[in-house]
Amino acid sequence: MTRLALLSDLHANRHALEAAWADLERQSPDAVYCLGDLVGYGAFPNEVVALVRDHAIPTVMGNYDDGVGFDRDECGCAYRTADERARGDVSLRWTRARTAPENKAFLRSLAPSLRLDLAGRRVLLVHGSPRRMNEYLYEDRPAESFRRLADLAQADVVVFGHTHIPYARLVDGTLFVNAGSVGKPHDGDRRACYAVIEDDEPARVVFRRVEYDVAAAAEAVRSVGLPPEFADILERGWPAAAAGGVS
Repeated sequence: MTRLALLSDLHANRHALEAAWADLERQSPDAVYCLGDLVGYGAFPNEVVALVRDHAIPTVMGNYDDGVGFDRDECGCAYRTADERARGDVSLRWTRARTAPENKAFLRSLAPSLRLDLAGRRVLLVHGSPRRMNEYLYEDRPAESFRRLADLAQADVVVFGHTHIPYARLVDGTLFVNAGSVGKPHDGDRRACYAVIEDDEPARVVFRRVEYDVAAAAEAVRSVGLPPEFADILERGWPAAAAGGVS
């Protein structure tokens, strides 16, 4: 049986990524992929990018990778209020200023999508959706919308992140999988999350939840001068009812 591990939305959270990686190694998947957003909001952009590079993890570009890699003024994030946007601007400026040139070059080099084969199944990896890097695909989206995306994807399995809320939904034979977030969960569970897809019949999806030192990660966010609200989100897992954008 082939098993793929999918990490997404690491968001510069070294503590969460190291814990997830240790758990992942114990699972011994056949391959590991990353769905982007390595940086932003967290205190360790260079350390997180370095881990991904050191382990040669095939990675697709997330909207925050695009924003930092290309030194843009926008991260492609769906901020809902002026206060959220102001905090987001602080994060983007802080991350751009501290991400090393070689790591920005790595972020710029990432492809917007990857295609692979899972025991004869066509798999498409993207950050937001097959249509846009920063499109939010929530589980309650109408089935017809997923059908249109399936036509566009031309894949049997579509794996993505961006919303930070894990789920698996089968629509007319196409399996849509949101891998959740390693570094900044939004579903009320503050543990790091990643997905494992097994080539069973039908394909089986397991979401791994991993404890990590949340207090240390939150303290690091506060100590480097990032908005304390980002530390609060790590500590409470940002209940899903409060989510609806922002990544």
